[in-house]
Amino acid sequence: MTEAVIRNKPGMASVKDMPILQDGPPPGGFAPVRFARRIPNKGPSAMAIFLAAFGAFSYGMYQVGQGNKVRRALKEEKYAARRAILPLLQAEEDERFVKEWNKYLEYEAEVMKDVPGWKVGQSVYNSGKWMPPATGELRPEVW
Repeated sequence: MTEAVIRNKPGMASVKDMPILQDGPPPGGFAPVRFARRIPNKGPSAMAIFLAAFGAFSYGMYQVGQGNKVRRALKEEKYAARRAILPLLQAEEDERFVKEWNKYLEYEAEVMKDVPGWKVGQSVYNSGKWMPPATGELRPEVW
């Protein structure tokens, strides 16, 4: 298709003979071009975000404090139970120690019967204080 047919001007010999058709603005002009930086005001403000974060942090710290109180109470209960049962456990251990100590003294008397001047159960140390045997001395099952 030629330009003459498109513009509905038959019989033109040259493009120069064609009428000038220039694009122009629409009647009333174009709409104004928005070139300013306009950021939409959507979402919460900075103060609202700060207050929400502060509130969440405060609530979390409150919960940590409550958890610490519960843990402290449970720990105190556990220690109170241990303090309550300690005399019983100590009495059992003392009874076991006396039995083992008597066995130890009998064994010492048997082993040292031929040594003159040996006194069974007498400490070899001269401190004057009674010292319990070293750990495991009366517990051969531990050896």
